[in-house]
Amino acid sequence: MCRKAVVYTGDGETVKRFIQTALAFIVAMPVAFAQCDRACLDKLVDSYLAAVATHDPTRVSIAPGVKFVENTVPMKPGDGLWKTASEAPSTFKIYVPDPVAGQVGFIGMMKEDGKPVELALRLKVRNGRIVEMEHLIARNLRESSLANLQTPRPGLLATVPPAERVPRERMLKIGASYYDALVNGDGDAAPFADDCLRHENGMQTTGNPPPKTPGLGTMQAMGCRDQMFTKTFSYIKRIEPRRVETADVETGLVFGLSQFRHPMTEKTFRIVGVPGVEKIDLNIMPFDFPSAHIYKIRGGKIHEIEALGVSMPYNSPTGWE
Repeated sequence: MCRKAVVYTGDGETVKRFIQTALAFIVAMPVAFAQCDRACLDKLVDSYLAAVATHDPTRVSIAPGVKFVENTVPMKPGDGLWKTASEAPSTFKIYVPDPVAGQVGFIGMMKEDGKPVELALRLKVRNGRIVEMEHLIARNLRESSLANLQTPRPGLLATVPPAERVPRERMLKIGASYYDALVNGDGDAAPFADDCLRHENGMQTTGNPPPKTPGLGTMQAMGCRDQMFTKTFSYIKRIEPRRVETADVETGLVFGLSQFRHPMTEKTFRIVGVPGVEKIDLNIMPFDFPSAHIYKIRGGKIHEIEALGVSMPYNSPTGWE
């Protein structure tokens, strides 16, 4: 079928503006279509960690001037884990892709110098290039905790039914409320589900079998909400900064990074509502605990928490000041 040519007959200035507008649209098209969707962000994590394991930053698209921080220390691509990694994550991998933020959070198990380490990773992408890279690495993991770090709990990976999904902005607020619950010793400050279960560096810290004799183990047997009310976390005086910016509505996962500050000016902490335990003595030096958390939110409540953290000197910079 033949088509007639279209001839524009406007004045010269109008034609010029028309051409400029058309060219601007054409130039903008690659940017508009360059947004990395959920699958793209997940794939980026895999490509990035494969590059880390081979010690070759050129295998991924890293922007000039990229900011890279590992365990609160600013570094350059090729330093830190880029030199020591020996195996990329295989079976324990939790992704939190967020195309709205242009970021992806991740917690997984890999190897460094042949030894298992737990890695929290955050990547920020702009125009198809990585502009921020962040590692938080938990080393020297307990043998007893490694059993919980073989594969992620099914609830963390499950897709949330549409009727139980929560808007992204509300998810971020729910994730951030966890820090208020800790600092204030208030189990109602965050919407904990009755089945909420928390793992920290692989160790299960809520919902354990009750001990035969009431004592400290009683708190480990409690749920997330009730444990807050015991004031067992009173030594945590500040959590700052709190960076909860990444959420995946489809899986109900929120990824947060924070820095726990423990001045330890008090050495004894009163415990509330735990038979056989009136106080806890913590005669330790001040310290920080940079941490990563993944929260599973379904039906507006927190059901699973996967966390990792590392000890650092008190009032350490975050690397992102």
